[in-house]
Amino acid sequence: MPFRDTLQTIVQGVEGGFGAIIMGYDGIEIDTYVRADSGFDVQLLAVEYATVLKEVKNTVDVLKSGELEEVTIATGRYRILVRAVNDEFFVVLMMSSDGNYGKGRYLLKREVPALLAGLQ
Repeated sequence: MPFRDTLQTIVQGVEGGFGAIIMGYDGIEIDTYVRADSGFDVQLLAVEYATVLKEVKNTVDVLKSGELEEVTIATGRYRILVRAVNDEFFVVLMMSSDGNYGKGRYLLKREVPALLAGLQ
């Protein structure tokens, strides 16, 4: 699957990355890649955050501040990087809090065109 290959490229390309998922703002998963040793429920996390992201997207629309591009959620243990693919879909990279945040952002931005092409 082209999505899985792209998601794997993102996860394996960043230190501390352990999973990535592309999904719709409605919470429906398109594809996922998770490192076998992660021990983390990427799908559950993405579904729970999809609701929050939908509200953030709606707020951005109401404020007419441009298209939503990126959201980061940082906790004591994890960094959740979200990048909009288009108006309907987004990609999430899950990584450890000590992972390479800048490289994760770069890889998400770099790979969005490949994900978008797969959605056409």
